[in-house]
Amino acid sequence: ETTRVRWVTTEAAEILEPRRRPTQERSQLKFDRLLRVSRELLLDVGFESFTCEEVAHRAEVPIGTLYQFFANKYVIVCELNRVDTLEVRDELAGFAAQIPSLDWPKLLNRLVDHLARLWRDDQSRRAVWHAVQSTPATRATAALTERELAADIANVLAPLTPGTPRDRRRIIAEVILHVSYSMLNFSVRDGQEHREAVIELKRLLSGYLLQ
Repeated sequence: ETTRVRWVTTEAAEILEPRRRPTQERSQLKFDRLLRVSRELLLDVGFESFTCEEVAHRAEVPIGTLYQFFANKYVIVCELNRVDTLEVRDELAGFAAQIPSLDWPKLLNRLVDHLARLWRDDQSRRAVWHAVQSTPATRATAALTERELAADIANVLAPLTPGTPRDRRRIIAEVILHVSYSMLNFSVRDGQEHREAVIELKRLLSGYLLQ
């Protein structure tokens, strides 16, 4: 992986992004296929053995096509993480549309159940999460993606915690995010009872928000 990376600098951190995003349907299909194959390869061989050459081979595209979008494998896993996070943000938006509500604990449980199914049915989420912990640049990029999700969570919390200062609400949102992600990844670990881990996550979140 010696190809030059396209960097975006924000808050003194190096953020990894695709070299370009598709603007036409044909390019979008190639982009999506590369990401889909990358997800499958990550599960098959792990991140250490993951290579751009093998992604291109499995996707049946020239390696030059892959490099038009992605400088290296680190950019690919960051994009996979962004895609996963966008799906979570979409689910959170549906939850937010029903807040405030006296039944918000039940709504929260339904949201957790749905997210737990995403993790259970798609083992690549855990693999992607671990992959983006591999370098300072991937961690910085993942942190930026997480901050956007945490901001969404803080907005959801606003009508539930009207007397809470904005800075503290932001911290609460970040705690909820990190606890949830850690528990969801824990729930799909080999040998772990998924259902019991999800129940404990619901207890943790409900207890934290009701204190």
